[in-house]
This record gives sequence, C-alpha cells and structure tokens, in this order.
Amino acid sequence: MHHRFRPLNSVISREFLRAFTQPKFKSDLSRALPIQKFVTKSDPVPNFRSFTAQSAIDPSRALGFLESDTVSDPHESWVLVEEAKRVQSLLKFHGKKSLDKIEKSLDQCGVSLSEELVLMVLRRHRSDWRLAYSFFNWAIRRGGDGGYEPSSRVYNEMLDILGRLKRFQKVGEVFDEMSKREGLVNERTMGVLLNRYAAADKVEEATELFYRRKEFGLPLDLVAFQNLLMSLCRHKHVEAAEFLFRSKRGEFRHDIKSWNIILNGWCVFGSLRETKRFWNEIVSSRCKRDLFTYGIFINSLTKAGKLSTAIKLFHAMWKKGCTPDVAICNCIIDALCFKKRIPEALEIFGEMNEKGCLPDVATYNSLIKHLCKIRRMEKVHELLDEMEKTKGRCMPNPRTYSYLLKSLKKPEEVPVLLERMKKNGCVITADIFNLMLKLFMDWNDGEGLSSTWFEMERNGLGPDQRSYTIMIHGLHGKGKMEEPWQYFQEMRSKGLIPEPRTKLLVEAIKMKLKGIANEQPGTMNADGSAMHEKKMGKR
Repeated sequence: MHHRFRPLNSVISREFLRAFTQPKFKSDLSRALPIQKFVTKSDPVPNFRSFTAQSAIDPSRALGFLESDTVSDPHESWVLVEEAKRVQSLLKFHGKKSLDKIEKSLDQCGVSLSEELVLMVLRRHRSDWRLAYSFFNWAIRRGGDGGYEPSSRVYNEMLDILGRLKRFQKVGEVFDEMSKREGLVNERTMGVLLNRYAAADKVEEATELFYRRKEFGLPLDLVAFQNLLMSLCRHKHVEAAEFLFRSKRGEFRHDIKSWNIILNGWCVFGSLRETKRFWNEIVSSRCKRDLFTYGIFINSLTKAGKLSTAIKLFHAMWKKGCTPDVAICNCIIDALCFKKRIPEALEIFGEMNEKGCLPDVATYNSLIKHLCKIRRMEKVHELLDEMEKTKGRCMPNPRTYSYLLKSLKKPEEVPVLLERMKKNGCVITADIFNLMLKLFMDWNDGEGLSSTWFEMERNGLGPDQRSYTIMIHGLHGKGKMEEPWQYFQEMRSKGLIPEPRTKLLVEAIKMKLKGIANEQPGTMNADGSAMHEKKMGKR
C-alpha cells in the first residue's frame, strides 16, 4: 500500500516520537499486546490511517501526553491507557459499520468498564462525535447490565463533545436522559451547556436553561447569574449580557465582579467606544474598581492601539498605591513588544522583581514570542534558562515551546526541542501536534507529517478540524488534488465543520477533478470524488 505522502529524508520519525513518549516504568502488559512495527528507511511506508485494530495497540506511549488520562497509580494508569487505546482502535476499525455491528464488536472485546476508562475513550474521540456517541450509548446500556453506573463526569464529557460539534439534537437527548437520573446534573453540566449554547449563538436557549436550575436542585443565585454573563460575553453576546445585567438588577445585585464581566465582554468584542462607555459608568457607580477593572481597561486600550494612554494609566496606578498585578504588567509588556519597543518591555520586566510583582510564565512567554520573531535567539535562550531554573514557578509550558517551534528553520531542529520539552516534563498538546503538522507541511517533509499524524491519533489528541485544514490547504498548495479531497471527505464523515475558506477551496478542487474525469473516464466516483485506488491503493 502506498502512502499518501512521499517520504523525504526526514530526521523525525515515529521511532523518535515514541522514544519521546516512552514511560519510565515497565508493564508485563507489553508482552501480551501486539506492537505496531516501526517504520524504517528500508520499509515501504504504510498508509498510517489504515492500520488494523490489533496493530494499532502499542504500549510505548507516554502517560504524560494526555493529562486527562492520568490516575494516581502508575501501573493502573498504564493498564487503563492500554485498554482505552484498544477500544479506540476497535472503534476506528469498525467506525464505518452499522451501530449494531459496532456494539457487537464492543460486546466481544471483553473490556471491563470503569469511570476512568469511559472518560479516556470519550476524550480520545473529541473530534469524532459519532464514535464517541456510539461508545457512550453502548457504555450506558452495558453498564446497566454489569453494575457500572456512569457519573456526571461521563455525561458532561459527552455533552461537551456534542455541543462543541453543534449536535444539539443529540445534546438534548443526552441531557434528557441525564435529567432522569437523580443528582447527576451539577454545576459543571450547566457550565458546559451554557458555554456550548453561547458558542453556537443560542442565547435564548442558554437563558432558558439558566432559569431551569431549580428543577435540578441548583441555586438560582448571583454566582450562577455571573456564570451565565461570562458564557455570553466569552462568545461576544455582550449586548444580550448587558441587557440581562440591567434588567435583572432586582433579582441579582450589581457587584464589581458583574461590572467587570460586562466590561471584559466589550473588551473581547473589540469595541473601545463601548468599553470606555461602560468604564465611565463603573467610575460613576458606587462600586469600587479593583485590579481586574483596571486590568481589563488597560487591555482594551492596548488592543485598540492606545498604548500611550494605557501606559499613563499603568504608571498612575503605581503613584496611587494601587499596585498593578502580574496580569496588568504582562499586558503592557506584550503591547510594547508588539510595537517593537522591546527595550522598554525588558525594562518593565526588570522592574517587576524590584517592586514585588514577580513575573509568571505568561510574562516570559510574551517576551519569548516577540524575541523569536526578530530572531534574538541568544536572549530567548537566556530567558528559557531562567524559566527552567525556577523549578516550577515559571517552568516553560506548551505555549513557550510553540513559539520556539515556530522559530525553527529545519526539521533536524525539532527532535532537539522535543527532547528539551521531555526533560522539563512538558506534555505535547493537540496545538503542538498541529503546529508540527504545519511546519512539516511547509518543509515538504512527508515522513514528519506521517509520524506526527500517527502519534496524534494514537495519543487521542486529534486529528481535529485544524489538523484537516492544515492538510487540505497545505497539500493543495503543493499542487495536489485527490489527497485534499480525501481529507475533506474524512473530515466531514467525522462531523467536523470546515472553515468557509476550506469549503470554497474544496469546491474548486471538485470542479477540477470533474474536469479531469471528463478527460479520463472512470476516474471519478458517483459522489464526484476521485477514485484513489488506481494511484494510491485502497485505504
């Protein structure tokens, strides 16, 4: 079987990625499970999407890769992760079959259900709601027969997956089922649903759900109201949030936190005019401004390019004895760096320790991000060394390494940086995997793409919508037609929603493929997709 990427002389391989994730303890389970064969230079490169359920099970996985997969006992964690990988492989292998066949396969796999296992499997299918939902329903029915009783955490995870992919009919079905079980609906459930409704512009549904809290034994208090306002503001429904803030004053008193939520909403919305209007209302109200109020307003000023005004307010805070916290200092530092006033940013950075405002990871990350852009790598590594010396307080995080990854020029540099991540105990996230995909695509490194995609799948961190977008646009940019179409078809089969630009691109690809088909009869399927078998082999 031919791989869809042409393997180049890549220095990053599946072996390296697995070595990066090798656990520090051994388990006898590794002898009982078949191990996926390593890809070597002499081997034909397989299609990394088409491995069987058995060959996908590989014990050389780091537990640190997926923070949500960890439990207290290392050996128990290892066993659970292997069981989750086994179920994941089975679902992938049987994913396109009927629901009855999928459930029959799950029945035959002999897996022992537990809370942690079910959560692991669901989290490994965050970007494939159909498989997650199939497993969830099977686990609910199987649990009723075998004594396993799903908790709120399992239902909340399923609701979050469905809501993120905008499957609200299924969300309603799961929530109705959850509501029938006494005591399952909790604050986390409400938070998940409010956030997903707001993200999908379902303001009315979010508000109605808020007023149903008492049905589930949850208090209808100020904290709950503020959570509703935050969900709406987070997704730019600030007008609706401010209307509720004002119209419900008789039910929920106005404290500074509520004012801050709306102020921050206008800041996130990007309207300095509305932010100033609301700031002036706070000033004229009886509520005393706190550090959050100042921080939000300074952030809004810097976003709008009013850096001088922001710096004046920043210095005025010091003079009034209202000491800015690290978040406000970070905002000023980042804005100065963005304007390429890095010496001034470094000056504030140096003064923070003197004034008792210790820098945090975000402080270092702001400096590193902008220093990488102007290639001042000596200063970058000096700051990175400082972070590592803190031994916990400011240790580099995935965002730190994402900036460093973006600064790399050659594939050979990736393993060195990944090794440094491993040494510092920093896990690879889905965002890091996607960034690596983008880099290897830009470098035209097929082996790196293959290994990264394989490890992303194997560790339950994707592929997600961003992963497919990178592949579709990247391959098209390299003159490919059939491969981007194939990725698009797979993306849609998982229920992932493509970006508008991706839809336009794929429509153009489809027209070109149809033109090719007219010239070469027999090269198109009934749905308009290209027939890959002749050139690529069946997947």
